[in-house]
Amino acid sequence: MERVNCDVSPLKGEMREQLTAISSAIEQSILALENENGCLLGTFDQIRSRFSQLETTAASFYLQCYLGPYTDKYTDLSLAVQNLSSRRQGALIVVEREDSLQSYLQAGIPIGAWMTHSLLESIFFPGSPLHDGAVVIRENHILSAANVLPLSHVSVGEQKLGTRHRAALGLSEQCDALIIVVSEETGKASFAMQGHMYPIITH
Repeated sequence: MERVNCDVSPLKGEMREQLTAISSAIEQSILALENENGCLLGTFDQIRSRFSQLETTAASFYLQCYLGPYTDKYTDLSLAVQNLSSRRQGALIVVEREDSLQSYLQAGIPIGAWMTHSLLESIFFPGSPLHDGAVVIRENHILSAANVLPLSHVSVGEQKLGTRHRAALGLSEQCDALIIVVSEETGKASFAMQGHMYPIITH
């Protein structure tokens, strides 16, 4: 696989700008404490919002870096996720990394095809016989579709997770695979790795 140079990613520049803005806002808040007539509650909301934006940017940046060593088809994968997200078509995509996935999932339907964004999107088209399970990607190929993943029993705060998100977390708790999820309810995309879920940019 061709190594991705994360240092030149435009997302890294965005992260730097967002961190600088947050740092400036915090410094201004410290100075504002000296003003007895000031109120920082609104400022906290702004800082919280900026942190949320930063988390999404950072997740997108690290997603590219984490996938780079394992597939040259990041652009196709990213485009498929963006298109599925915009159409609110649910998806569950597993990218195999160092650990073999054989013992962690119930095998689905073999595909054995070169990965393209159009093929990924067609698999998750509503009503497709393959759209309900997970697609497994190894290097630049789609190995299989309609795979069944182990479900996690953890909860994320007060949020109730759907089956796809529980499946993504469940597999990520047991191996080093990276699992991308698109919610059919909200269209939001995220990825799971090492038992944690991170939102990603889809626009």
